[in-house]
Amino acid sequence: LGTKYSEAMKANVIGESGKAVTTTMGCYGIGVTRVIAAAIEQNYDDRGIIFPESIAPFQLVIVPINYNKSTRVKALADDLYQQCSEAGIEVLLDDRKERAGIMFADSELLGIPHRMVLSDTHADNGNVEYKARNNADKIEVKFEEALSFIQSKFS
Repeated sequence: LGTKYSEAMKANVIGESGKAVTTTMGCYGIGVTRVIAAAIEQNYDDRGIIFPESIAPFQLVIVPINYNKSTRVKALADDLYQQCSEAGIEVLLDDRKERAGIMFADSELLGIPHRMVLSDTHADNGNVEYKARNNADKIEVKFEEALSFIQSKFS
């Protein structure tokens, strides 16, 4: 900014010589992109970003294995997605025609903090598989309890 605004506001200081000197002004702003870059720099591993929940693009990803082939998986995934959406959870339903490994890798690369997996095996058992992005533990959760379980992770 130089001295443009300092001169207009008569922003002077007494210099070493004892005379008034016009101050030189500057400005600095921290934008959203800088905040995101700093967060990523502090929160990542060899598989991708590990976003803090407060700035993650999504709180939860639902990975339905064979979503486009299994009517049971599709129905359960759509139901869970609707429940989570209605509860105010920022959720992504990965309904792409991709292998499970690719969907897992992509969700980790994006840094989505929580993942729930549905498959025909899970449907047979009445469960969903839960995994947090920041650790390797997988937990089987009854489908009926999935919404309350994921909500407890945000408290």
